[in-house]
Amino acid sequence: AGPGSYTVGTMSERFDCHYCRDPLQGKKYVQKEGRHCCVKCFDKFCANTCIECKKPIGADSKELHFKNRYWHDSCFKCFKCYTSLVNEPFMLRENNKVWCSNCTAAADAPRCKGCFKPIIAGDQNVEYKKMVWHKDCFTCSQCKQVIGSGSFFPKGDDFYCVSCHEHKFAKTCAKCKNPITSGGLTYQEQPWHSECFICSNCKKQLGGKRFTAVEDEFYCVECYKECVAKKCAGCKNPITGFGRGTSVVNYEDESWHDYCFKCTKCARGLANKRFVCHNGKIYCAECPKRL
Repeated sequence: AGPGSYTVGTMSERFDCHYCRDPLQGKKYVQKEGRHCCVKCFDKFCANTCIECKKPIGADSKELHFKNRYWHDSCFKCFKCYTSLVNEPFMLRENNKVWCSNCTAAADAPRCKGCFKPIIAGDQNVEYKKMVWHKDCFTCSQCKQVIGSGSFFPKGDDFYCVSCHEHKFAKTCAKCKNPITSGGLTYQEQPWHSECFICSNCKKQLGGKRFTAVEDEFYCVECYKECVAKKCAGCKNPITGFGRGTSVVNYEDESWHDYCFKCTKCARGLANKRFVCHNGKIYCAECPKRL
């Protein structure tokens, strides 16, 4: 901004006012565009209008101009903070309002989604999907503690710290009842930590391995054979339900592999057939007659 394009002085020669023709000798006058006029006529016919207060800028006032816009020096203030901008950097913004550099920077800065105040250069901030927060304004929707630059989990319009997300959304292990934050497995529609889904005897993890469930306990194949499985009354080996002979024959307090349940005399397989028990031994329906 700078002064207007006219000169104010006191006339020492004989000139008349361009407008009212009053003599100007010895009087204060204004010269503009080669014309001389008295102060009164200048204020009436020639003075520029202040873009801020809309009043004429008289010959006795200090005038500032910028891009064909004019201000009284007392009107040349920041639109936001009212600081005088005479001899200060400024920006001409919408509606012909002048702003100081600080207010301009604040107005153009992104707004914090937490406090809605501007984030200016030098502020620590957090950005996520075109949204931005001051670092201290980025807090957990549940516990309200500052997340800052730490790990977080977005859920719709909310954000959760790791701890709150675990307790609010993570699946709970069927055994230890603690949240499952990563990995894990599912058995009968219930979630388990991998380290909780183990053999009840040897404590080895069973994820991805063959196992047998007995009531609320789980056993690997080896432990089930040794510790849990019934022994076949025929071959004396464990009846595991795995592989050959998955069918089992039970009679009174004893069990057999289906392929071991056969006539003591003729060795005919008796699974799903009529049989006779004589002196604690199993026979087909015909062999007892031959004894």
